[in-house]
Amino acid sequence: MKETVMQFGEGGFLRGFVDYFFKKINDAGVYEGKVVVIQPIEKGMIDMLNDQNGEYNLYLRGISNGEVVNEHTHVDVISRGINPYTNFEDYMALAENPDLRVIVSNTTEAGIEYLGTEKLTDAPAKSYPAKLTQFLYKRFQTGLKGFILLPCELIDHNADTLKECVLKYADLWELGDAFKNWLLTENDFCNTLVDRIVTGYPRTEAADICKELGYTDNLIDTAEIFHQWVIQGNHEDELPFRKAGYNIIWTDDVAPYKRRKVRILNGGHTSMVLGAYLYGLETVGECLKDETVSAFLKKCLFDEIVPTLGNTQEDITFANAVLERFANPFIKHLLLSIALNSVSKFQVRVLPTILEHKEQFGTYPAALTMSMAALIAFYRTDKANDGAEIMEFMKTASVEEIMKREDYWHADLTEMIPLVQKYYDVIEKDGMKAAYEMVL
Repeated sequence: MKETVMQFGEGGFLRGFVDYFFKKINDAGVYEGKVVVIQPIEKGMIDMLNDQNGEYNLYLRGISNGEVVNEHTHVDVISRGINPYTNFEDYMALAENPDLRVIVSNTTEAGIEYLGTEKLTDAPAKSYPAKLTQFLYKRFQTGLKGFILLPCELIDHNADTLKECVLKYADLWELGDAFKNWLLTENDFCNTLVDRIVTGYPRTEAADICKELGYTDNLIDTAEIFHQWVIQGNHEDELPFRKAGYNIIWTDDVAPYKRRKVRILNGGHTSMVLGAYLYGLETVGECLKDETVSAFLKKCLFDEIVPTLGNTQEDITFANAVLERFANPFIKHLLLSIALNSVSKFQVRVLPTILEHKEQFGTYPAALTMSMAALIAFYRTDKANDGAEIMEFMKTASVEEIMKREDYWHADLTEMIPLVQKYYDVIEKDGMKAAYEMVL
């Protein structure tokens, strides 16, 4: 089968979301095409993916309309994986494939960045947008048509930001007006919003699952049943997801969907998990069962996040649904999985609510502000997982020094320093329980 989709990222989310949809529309007979996966950073899982011929098992579990659902899909839509750090030529050769039409990515919130230090001749360039620019320039030179680009990174205007970075690299590398015109007219950079809790490899169940399968699958993926993919534009004619029965929304404006989802679901996760881990819990399910952490989460959602959004019935309904999804008994969502790259996640998911709450109501929201102190305390542990520079700085810098890093927070947080310091001192001296009691 021809390769029609190029995907930057081999992690659990894309495999439990995007690859699942492409598998299903192939099975439904409304689409024909395979996904070729590119490893976006130097260390990754492409070798493991290729060892399994791109195949893995996905389990979707939860409760739908009061009924227990446990859907097992053997996903075989990935043709191969390419590591551009070891096979740059294979990566660039894809630009000459006339069947390739879609580019999908999930390189985390920190992935879409313009560094401005790379060269066109790097093999490969460091950042995702720079690698993409190398690829798109090669495509332009072949005279083939452009792409539908569907970035899944959870930042506002993800496709607009990606396009802006690519145009900056085009200027930096002096690739010419003809290329820039082709970029803008022959490619559709579609802002998107993705929504599915993907919990990844089920460590505690993997042995039993493999025994049942009769073979070892090192890439087992797990997720909730719920899914929603909001995409700006309309390419249903080429990507018939709705025709196959999936909850894909083609729209002129992703912003209202994204704001609600990122602030409530992702903001709920990020504001809860770091403190909950310091408190001694390991999974989201445990958090919902724990009286204190559950009360903290509800305060974040219903007293601070939803009021800042406008307290509409849609927001309240969505927040209640999020609590149900977090409490899904079939999903073991590890707090440390959600804690990956927490600085950039906090800046995108939580901080805007904190600052808007101050602007609207005149006070900083207590629970969300305390969650920033918990973030700082968490980064003092050896469990933080982020960029090396961030981890090194966060481990030893003072609260004031951390709060003054405008490159981290994209805002001046000087005014918040005494409040965050107060909560941080309580966490350090008396523990998370005392900090929760202070807020609740």
